Amino acid sequence: MVGPIVISIVSVSKGKEGRLSRIGVRDSKMLTKKKRRFLLDEINAIAEEVRVYSISNSEINEAMENKISINELEALNFARLIDSANVIPGKIYIDSPDVVPERFGLRIKLLSKRPLAIDGVKESRRNRRPGTIKIISEHKADARYPVVSAASIIAKVTRDEEVDRIKDEVGISLGSGYPSDRYTVDAIKADLKKNVLKPYIRNYWKTMNIIKQLKIDDFLS
Repeated sequence: MVGPIVISIVSVSKGKEGRLSRIGVRDSKMLTKKKRRFLLDEINAIAEEVRVYSISNSEINEAMENKISINELEALNFARLIDSANVIPGKIYIDSPDVVPERFGLRIKLLSKRPLAIDGVKESRRNRRPGTIKIISEHKADARYPVVSAASIIAKVTRDEEVDRIKDEVGISLGSGYPSDRYTVDAIKADLKKNVLKPYIRNYWKTMNIIKQLKIDDFLS
């Protein structure tokens, strides 16, 4: 609810995924902030390439105002990261936020300039271009594939650093910035009149609408 959405891709040579597991890489949500920060340098040392993009609050708000879903916004920026990569992989594993994982993969395919084929989606082999990259889009891929876990750690560390920067800038204790965090929700409630946090809030998030409605009810009562 506060701060950017951060996405990342990590490219690893075949045979090096085992090294990721051995250093303790796993789903970023299962690791402490300190452990994630420690693993960041280790991942960078093992990876062939790492790319990160922070989707700012202004981008998120503009997209939602124009009825563009967060899934579409993420797919667009994943496609951009894939297109900008110097390392061309044979396979790309995607942690899908869509309830239909293949649909998220197809979104990326439609937006990417690279030739992609989506695992689980039938297509004629005659339509495949040379150098086609296989996309494997799955739920909880960050818990199944070490290379996706590595990408999730990179993204989480980047987001943590940005939230810390926002805290320092506005001088408000924000917690994690997630709607499940009561410290974040309390900070936003307290800031509704001052609007110091306004540049960093996702205006159209469901929790934000609930907070605003609660404040209106308080006023009416």
